[in-house]
Amino acid sequence: MKIILNTIGTLCLVLGILGIILPLLPTTPFLLLAAACYLRSSDRLHKWLMNNRYLGPYIKNIKDKRGMPLKAKIYTIALLWGSLLFSIYKTDKIVAEFILVIIGATTTAFILKLRTLTE
Repeated sequence: MKIILNTIGTLCLVLGILGIILPLLPTTPFLLLAAACYLRSSDRLHKWLMNNRYLGPYIKNIKDKRGMPLKAKIYTIALLWGSLLFSIYKTDKIVAEFILVIIGATTTAFILKLRTLTE
């Protein structure tokens, strides 16, 4: 069972890291799932993830405080709208453009609704 949980945790970690770069792939659920898998399977991997310079504070802030630093909010929203506007520019289907705008608006609203943490 530990091997399965380590494998799932590692896959979720990779998807979470990709989610940092790809705006429509969610980062937070994958990182939280990776932390949960590692917690149940490998103390060493769990400690590494939670003490990771970049991912550890992100997971802890979401898990404990339900917040996001202002810099992360700005970066996320800028990357989200940059990729969405590029996709809207490349498509000629009005329905797809409408769906992309709705996705962008709801995701932006969710991010802005999160508590802003002071760094």
